[in-house]
Amino acid sequence: MALFNRPAAEGKEEMTFIDHLEELRGHIIRSVLAILVGAVMIFVYRNWIFDNVIVGPINKDFISYRVLCEFSHWAHMGETLCMPPVAVTMQSTTFGGQFLSSITMAFVGGIIIAFPYIFWEFWRFVKPALKEKELTNTRFVIFWVSFFFFTGAAFGYFLLGPFTFNFLAGFQLGTNNMIVTRPTFSDYLDNLTNIILGCGLAFELPVLSFILTKVGFITPKFLRDTRKYAVVVILIVAAFITPSPDWMSQLIVFVPLWLLYELSIIVSSRVFKQNKVKEEEEWD
Repeated sequence: MALFNRPAAEGKEEMTFIDHLEELRGHIIRSVLAILVGAVMIFVYRNWIFDNVIVGPINKDFISYRVLCEFSHWAHMGETLCMPPVAVTMQSTTFGGQFLSSITMAFVGGIIIAFPYIFWEFWRFVKPALKEKELTNTRFVIFWVSFFFFTGAAFGYFLLGPFTFNFLAGFQLGTNNMIVTRPTFSDYLDNLTNIILGCGLAFELPVLSFILTKVGFITPKFLRDTRKYAVVVILIVAAFITPSPDWMSQLIVFVPLWLLYELSIIVSSRVFKQNKVKEEEEWD
């Protein structure tokens, strides 16, 4: 795969390094504009988004608290998944704190909203450098990349977030209640961003497995042989994604990532078999 040795268009001369930089700049500019459009929309409706989206995981009426508790009762687990509501009062310690946090909220939201378009621009830049063999079965790549990203983001927002913030807000050091947890909004927003984006990127594992197997970097045998090492890596990733040190939050992250790794092995096996069949057809 020669990223910097591709034709500019059919029937034209090969593009130079400067031509590639110019094209890359265009893709980056369009991606940034898409992020800015999403950020402006979020900033305009920042109050509604703050009240109904951002503080959702720490809202006692958040849907996840009710659903998890009902599931806990249905599964005869008692109150295991029923999290007591926590009262969180956030603060801003600087005059421009709320304004700057609003900018951050808008920018991160813009990235999430524009993610499919950003990847599409990236794909448009990379696609001409791929061979016809490498492009096989990549027709829905934008859909699958976006699907796994938003699935991971939803997982972080609706499941991991409530567990994490409930644990951290309810954790008490000492027995005389001398310490009161009163986080800043920027601290809360940083944790929420890490959880959502971290889970979104971590859920791309099957797509990454598909691509790497397609180009011949990995095989299903390699993934099976490294499974025990992957478990350790996934545990580390789970600890990194979850701000809270409680085992429940880390287990909530570990189980889906481990299942995604097993799914990656299945995906890699199918792609590997397809590659073998095509190689045999070419030899014939």
